[in-house]
Amino acid sequence: MSAAPDLALPFILTLFAIAFAGSFISGMVGIGGAIVNYPLLLYIPPALGFAAFTAHQVSGISAVQVIAATIGGVWAYRSSGFLNKKLILTMGIAVLAGSFIGGFGSSGLEELTVNVVYGILAVLAAVLMLVPGKEEDPDGGGDDVQFSVPLAAGLAFVVGLGAGIVGAGGSFLLVPVMLSLLKIPARTTIATSLAVTFISSIGSTAGKVMTGQVLLWPAVILVVAGLLAAPLGAKAGQKMNTKVLKWILAILIIGTAVNIWRNLLLQLF
Repeated sequence: MSAAPDLALPFILTLFAIAFAGSFISGMVGIGGAIVNYPLLLYIPPALGFAAFTAHQVSGISAVQVIAATIGGVWAYRSSGFLNKKLILTMGIAVLAGSFIGGFGSSGLEELTVNVVYGILAVLAAVLMLVPGKEEDPDGGGDDVQFSVPLAAGLAFVVGLGAGIVGAGGSFLLVPVMLSLLKIPARTTIATSLAVTFISSIGSTAGKVMTGQVLLWPAVILVVAGLLAAPLGAKAGQKMNTKVLKWILAILIIGTAVNIWRNLLLQLF
């Protein structure tokens, strides 16, 4: 890790606010928060007159933040009965391998390429959110849910590759994949995806740290905010209707995809 100079109080508060909002949403809808924090960290600091982070720095900081956000979220769901241990193990091993490869290899990519990968992943997630998922079973969930092990592992590895590049845990893709392709009920998806994303974020963070893409103090600020906000979001999410949670996630993903591609097209043309 390398230290970021001149962290004035207004800048610290801005980073904390961004991370707190992203982590609260992550706990509520079962994502790591990178889908929210990546564009916020990329565009808000320079818009407020602070120094801009590069895409590599944003991806590195986001990777560390996702660890904190998912730890808090999983802790809040630990006794909910919606954590599917077999699914966590199956997807966790595959996504860990993919995210480490993506995180380590991302250091050789140009900044524009990292942003393009993020944009592609956001579009894929938005499309998958439009595919009907499995209806919630009030009498089932957690370890009772059945799924295809080879399909789950293969999808998790591919998601991990892309997520590692942009410093995400991949939850903004894992959640739509679990809902639409693996047909996992929403409550089980939200809880289990947090655990899988935590495992994935370990791989992407390790790759980012080993290649010097993580700024120390911004990462610390995001970790503190994540540990505080994610459990609060998870508690709020457990009390909300699953259809509302899915719509919140869909709006976030679609809005982020539109925004990132608008900025990418401005850069290109």
